[in-house]
Amino acid sequence: MLLRNRPTLTPIRLPAAAALACGIAFALLLGACGKKVERADAPAAAEAMSMPMPAKVLMVEANQSAPANTEKYAEIEPNPIHRAAEQPVSAFSIDVDTGSYANVRRMLAAGELPPKDAVRVEELINYFDYGYPAPDSKDTPFKVSTELAPAPWNAKHVLMQIGIQGYDVDRSELPPANLVLLIDTSGSMDEPDKLPLLKKAFAQLVRQLRPQDRISIVVYAGSAGLVLPPTPGDRGGEILDALERLQAGGSTNGGDGIQLAYATARQAFIPDGINRVLLATDGDFNVGTTDQKALETLVADQRKSGIALSTLGFGTGNYNDAMAEQLADIGNGNHAYIDSALEAQKVLGEELGSTLMTIAGDVKVQVEFNPAVVAEYRLIGYENRLLRREDFNNDRVDAGEIGAGHDVTALYEVALVGSGGESVDPLRYAAAKPAGEAKAADGVRKDELALLRLRYKRPGETDSRLIETPLRRQDIAAQASERLRFAASVAGFGDLLRGGTHVDANFGWDGVIKLAADARGDDRNGYRGEFLRLAETARGLQASAAPARGAAVGGE
Repeated sequence: MLLRNRPTLTPIRLPAAAALACGIAFALLLGACGKKVERADAPAAAEAMSMPMPAKVLMVEANQSAPANTEKYAEIEPNPIHRAAEQPVSAFSIDVDTGSYANVRRMLAAGELPPKDAVRVEELINYFDYGYPAPDSKDTPFKVSTELAPAPWNAKHVLMQIGIQGYDVDRSELPPANLVLLIDTSGSMDEPDKLPLLKKAFAQLVRQLRPQDRISIVVYAGSAGLVLPPTPGDRGGEILDALERLQAGGSTNGGDGIQLAYATARQAFIPDGINRVLLATDGDFNVGTTDQKALETLVADQRKSGIALSTLGFGTGNYNDAMAEQLADIGNGNHAYIDSALEAQKVLGEELGSTLMTIAGDVKVQVEFNPAVVAEYRLIGYENRLLRREDFNNDRVDAGEIGAGHDVTALYEVALVGSGGESVDPLRYAAAKPAGEAKAADGVRKDELALLRLRYKRPGETDSRLIETPLRRQDIAAQASERLRFAASVAGFGDLLRGGTHVDANFGWDGVIKLAADARGDDRNGYRGEFLRLAETARGLQASAAPARGAAVGGE
């Protein structure tokens, strides 16, 4: 039996006894593992997904044990409800990541409820395109749209939708790209849904490269190595051949790999071009720099060079979502999870421009609610993107990036003064304000519900620009648009997967499914139809799990 450590490409021959032991261990492992369920790409699989699935049961013989699930997710503390009179300002960094949605889809398709911390609601919402109006010119890189309408799960509340649409760029007009594929080839990647799928994913990218583009391949296992130096994009056969030769084996020294990838990107740096490292991994770093904080510091230092870092997550069982998502945030990039060849086509095909080209950086959102009109508010999602009030005007504070053609959605749930929808008791002494403050409050505009502010930087600029948009009470519509109804259904889906804290019990899964079906609209790519099947699957899984555990959230 031969094991290959790809950075050195040197075969290592094991003694016969060791090879036999490895073979037996591998056979036992296969016997202990349940069958992996891939994304339902085929029609038959899609039909199966449309039916509620029972909770997954893993049968293990008495002399065997199931492999431990060591997947890692950052803890999410849900956003609280704030009284506008006590805390009128809410600020956060935008998020264009979609990794949580694909990862949740993978688990539901496998008949498993996701751990609640795997569910980042804003990433579920931002997986979908809502068709916001595009900006009129490149002078302002995005256009802001807002909508106000009753919340579908609570008629006494209002949903406030903020939509940001970035300008799109034709693929032929993209600047030259200097891309470094940083590929994990450690032993943990030796699974069908890891290295083999990774090769198919990057093959999607390679087919779209142009002569002016440059691509390099850096791999890491026990050590890091350069497999392909910067190579023109029209030499696709050479690039694909280098990808195909990769094999998995050894430990995982991701820190060395990241440093070599950045060094390679600097060597081929294109001024005014796209310079980006694409890290593809299951995140199981176990030698070298393994501390997540140390890795984050490394990436934060490197981003100053003008080279972005995006992450692509792969695999199950040991997937380190917390690391992959955070490194992308800090590296001025985006994070996606690849669970199928179709998702690879979406991320590296359909959305290539938004994946690679940044049109606005350090994008921050701040909403100041008018206490004379708004009693309470809650930001839906974005828990790990919250900013302090003073961070909004501080151009040294890092925030999220928007790619070409990206659209970003944020939802607030609001209770108006006098609506009867308040959840939090007012403070006993809140009214005891100095006379000066009381006089100033008399001049507050009673027609304005809130003031929306956005800050952003153009690529290469260090000073931010400001956009302000007032939201008025008279703008509250009697019925939500199709885009708001669908976004609300996804928000409800995420809330129910996390325990159903905010969605009314009378709304529940039936409400989510009906709302999404009514707002399906022009579903050209089938993503919304797939969402409906996932919601039906989740409803069945929670119904099966609740009697056994007395709870609705899986994987805790």
